[in-house]
Amino acid sequence: MFDLNSLLAFSHTYCIAICAVLVPFNLLTTLLTLLLVGTDRPSPQVRRSTGFAIAGAVLMLLHVLTWLLVGVVKIPTFVLFTLATCCLSLNGWALWHPRSLHRGVQRCVQIVRNSFQSMVQRTEAS
Repeated sequence: MFDLNSLLAFSHTYCIAICAVLVPFNLLTTLLTLLLVGTDRPSPQVRRSTGFAIAGAVLMLLHVLTWLLVGVVKIPTFVLFTLATCCLSLNGWALWHPRSLHRGVQRCVQIVRNSFQSMVQRTEAS
């Protein structure tokens, strides 16, 4: 039988450890997805990456929801909720509309490249 109380107790007891694993996992898997989409890798690789990333984001959302169930409404709760939602959204975008995300990633790379080049040119001119 599924025991919700023991799951809540586990989530609250090991909160620091859970967050110490899930935060970097979500950031790295979402970054990997963006890199795979940005470099136009085959869709099976992108789907595999988004699957791992979506699983991590859903786990983080469930962990945050356990705290919201008991009434813990603090800044870290909202930060983690926002992080999980952003990761879930980006990976969903990569899964359902990889072409438009590819264009967005390429545009961001071009903006960063142009600003870096202009910064280098300014420092060389001075």
